[in-house]
Amino acid sequence: QVQLVESGGGLVQPGGSLRLSCAASGFTFSTYAMSWYRQAPGKERGLVAFISNFGHNTYYEESVKGRFTISRDNVKNTVYLQMNSLKPEDTAVYYCNARSGVRNDYWGQGAQVTVSS
Repeated sequence: QVQLVESGGGLVQPGGSLRLSCAASGFTFSTYAMSWYRQAPGKERGLVAFISNFGHNTYYEESVKGRFTISRDNVKNTVYLQMNSLKPEDTAVYYCNARSGVRNDYWGQGAQVTVSS
């Protein structure tokens, strides 16, 4: 059974850092592109960062460029999101996504990130 399990969320002060992890199982991880999405209160879910199956290509939403880094370890079947210089507007539920083509699309349950003083 496909599983995506996020961890590493929590409460952090503005300017702080968190590292999210998403452990994958039940599919061939290296054939899937991985992404992080987030959904803030009152807003639609949006793409935060993307990484191709072997990590050769990455994409970041404009508001997180220079602050967030997506990476993956295809031996550990894990994708990471390093979040630095966090801002209150980064507060959201962060979701891990695995996609292969247009037909295979899997989601984790989400990890809460709260940036507040």
